[in-house]
Amino acid sequence: MLEDDSILEGCIAGSRSAQSALYRKYSPVMMAVCLRYAQNRDEAEDILQEAFLKIFQNIRSFRKEGSFEGWMKRIMINHALNYFRKNRRLPFIEDLEAINEKEIMESDDQISVHAPVSADTIIALIQMLPPGYRLVFNMYVFEEYSHKEISEALLISENTSKTQLLKARRMLRKKLYEKNLVKNTP
Repeated sequence: MLEDDSILEGCIAGSRSAQSALYRKYSPVMMAVCLRYAQNRDEAEDILQEAFLKIFQNIRSFRKEGSFEGWMKRIMINHALNYFRKNRRLPFIEDLEAINEKEIMESDDQISVHAPVSADTIIALIQMLPPGYRLVFNMYVFEEYSHKEISEALLISENTSKTQLLKARRMLRKKLYEKNLVKNTP
């Protein structure tokens, strides 16, 4: 819940000052979500602004049955996915070889970080991923979607979701290696 329920009530009533207060309070956290899904800061800002408009338009539908921040985050993620669908920026490459969970998990075991990696560096590396890789990676790693849920949300097969995740992880590992942040070769 919001620390100050009057902000939420003010937003429901359409108060511009309450909307401004809500935006100031939550935009940094929501921008971090948008940056993970966007290819660059400008794109993330577009997603953030449009999603906040949706939040303000639909704030009456928040039932106060859970975290308000979680409710807003879900809108941010859904808007980011819709943004890419609308702009036809979801080039998924169907891979016919079967990828299983064990192979995906084993790919993580090969990474040995030997230098501190900042959040900004991680976000920049994630933004370098091709859109399909980036979306699946974010949904699986950060939002904890299953491959079945990802396949349903993005209208792809579960195997494509697994393949995109494996390739995203390999690409991230390679980029970390190139920046001399991991010991093991890609």
